[in-house]
Amino acid sequence: MADDTSPPPGARLRNRKGPVVTSLPPLVEPAAELTVDEVRRYSRHLIIPDVAMDGQKRLKNARVLCVGAGGLGSPALMYLAAAGVGTLGIVEFDTVDESNLQRQIIHGQSDIGRPKAESAAATIREINPLVNVVIHNTALDNDNVFEIFGQYDLIVDGTDNFATRYLVNDAAVLLGKPYVWGSIYRFDGQASVFWAEHGPCYRCLYPEPPPPGMVPSCAEGGVLGVLCASIGSIQVTEAIKLLTGVGEPLVGRLMVYDALEMTYRSVKVRKDPDCALCGENPTITGLIDYDDFCGAVSAEAQEAADGATITAAELKEMFDAGKEFYLVDVREQAEYEIVRIPGSVLIPKGEILNGSALATLPQDRQIVLHCKSGVRSAEALAALKAAGFKDSVHVQGGVLAWVNTVDPSLPTY
Repeated sequence: MADDTSPPPGARLRNRKGPVVTSLPPLVEPAAELTVDEVRRYSRHLIIPDVAMDGQKRLKNARVLCVGAGGLGSPALMYLAAAGVGTLGIVEFDTVDESNLQRQIIHGQSDIGRPKAESAAATIREINPLVNVVIHNTALDNDNVFEIFGQYDLIVDGTDNFATRYLVNDAAVLLGKPYVWGSIYRFDGQASVFWAEHGPCYRCLYPEPPPPGMVPSCAEGGVLGVLCASIGSIQVTEAIKLLTGVGEPLVGRLMVYDALEMTYRSVKVRKDPDCALCGENPTITGLIDYDDFCGAVSAEAQEAADGATITAAELKEMFDAGKEFYLVDVREQAEYEIVRIPGSVLIPKGEILNGSALATLPQDRQIVLHCKSGVRSAEALAALKAAGFKDSVHVQGGVLAWVNTVDPSLPTY
């Protein structure tokens, strides 16, 4: 439930000669003291009246978990470490890939192939050896989320898929913990703070995930690398405000950033009394099956792909045998220019789903579809079968599988 509003002039006013007045108390208690080394390191914080010694002691005593060490997690972890957050947790299962380096600045060339959690931890220790880094080198799931989240005061969400976003939100609400959320795509970014005790949760803003394949991931649609820094820095700013109790946090507000227009706008987000999780009569009282809820692929696509899926190796055999077929790449033009399977024809998925491309497809040859990983091609396959192309198939794993199993000389993205 969101309304576009101008920033409220409101309830929290800054006195030019005094601190920021806020309705939210500091999230953590201050540590007993700062060492001489810490005073030297954080001196520029200590001379800010709104932070000062008390605020820095709270940062020292804070335990913050960053979910993901990728595009958003990179700047978030680096600036949380530099700010002096005492304990930083990293939950991340992936390894560093060369395509990450355009935006995931916590990793370097020598880290390619290394677990991201370990790479990120090494950078954090180089930035600030006073920070205690806790590595959770695992995928976040229903079995471990409560145990991991329970160790921290605040969660910073740097995930890039809807299933994990809903998992993070639901676990945070059920544990009564606040979390700072961010999202990026191409030139656009969003950020907010979700804390059901004081405002809405993520489900109040997005009660249902978008249909499978409707919203491309950054891997499919791209993202301007520096956008990660813009949104990640907002997330860190909000984390510091929550931990120290200063300023007006983004609770109940969504910050929307357009890098091309260089504009920020604030959208008011209201707590939904009918929210399935944090509403007056919740129907979600525990963790659910998030893959099923978000639908990695739709039921129609799953049905269409059943018995109509081939591997990259089988596609290679079709080529080698000289079989007549029509290979269709359903990705976007920019992706097609990066890497393509030889002999493929580009027809973006949207043109198949809306029917505009159906008349261009041959009736006398089998249609073979592929995308990057197999999700979009499965959706397109369902549309083709519904249109009468009954013998159509799609390639499991798409371009990635082709590169990994058939032609490793091709680039990936």
